[in-house]
Amino acid sequence: MAARGETSAEDPAGSEEVADLFRAIGRMIKAARERAGMSQRELGQRVGYGEEQISSIERGRRTPQPEFLVAVDELLGCGGLLALLAEDVERAKTRRRVRHPDWFQDYANLEARAVELCYFANQAVPGVFQTKNYARAVFASRQPFFDEETIERRVTARLARQELLSKWPPPTVSAIVQESVLRQSFGGPSVHREQLEHLVQVSRLRHVEIQVMPTVSEDHAGMGGPFTLLEIKGRPRMAYLEVQHVSRLISDPEDVRVLAAKYGSIRGQALTTRESVRLIEKMMGDL
Repeated sequence: MAARGETSAEDPAGSEEVADLFRAIGRMIKAARERAGMSQRELGQRVGYGEEQISSIERGRRTPQPEFLVAVDELLGCGGLLALLAEDVERAKTRRRVRHPDWFQDYANLEARAVELCYFANQAVPGVFQTKNYARAVFASRQPFFDEETIERRVTARLARQELLSKWPPPTVSAIVQESVLRQSFGGPSVHREQLEHLVQVSRLRHVEIQVMPTVSEDHAGMGGPFTLLEIKGRPRMAYLEVQHVSRLISDPEDVRVLAAKYGSIRGQALTTRESVRLIEKMMGDL
């Protein structure tokens, strides 16, 4: 559901960006081929492709497979330039497979563009911090049941969101997670431990702060449920709510201000980042 006053984001799956990459690679291949004085038919014969396949790749209409890029790079003497793009192609192929549910798509696009993100989670570990096995356990526990294909599609989409943690420049990310969430053995002991270990690793990133809201706290400003605050450069801060697969993006300044004030109170009531890491490590030691 779009925010009040907010239009749906264009290019929801980033498909145009992926297409631009493939077109650019196609132009590079064409330039290298022509420099070598080779026709499309000749290039295809040398690498086991048909002339029409080479033409489609050069026009950006066909995905240039990584092994194809490596072979063409060597054949046309590109000095490793095309081979280096193989990793970018793999990431682009993953992006093309990403299909968020319609009700989540607007938020996913905004999250990927955010310069600051603040998560308060009291039901599950925030999606951007979930391991593959933890995410699978989350979707497998859903009622009514997802089929296996849907589970895998949702897991792929969730893991793709985590690219925001490694992009440059990275967004500032803070998260407050309820202690009870971290103590729940979601997916079993091995999945639980793997998830805790991952949280400790992520907390070492300079742009990430993770705090735990302790169960023993006598004060709790977050009893109204989980929420996310996000800020995109040049735009007012927004908020996102999600419960029982009903979502809402909030852009009304007063509504966002109230949630931001709540987040500030929760941060003050939670353990510090160092105390939080120590508690998570203690949980790991108790498993």
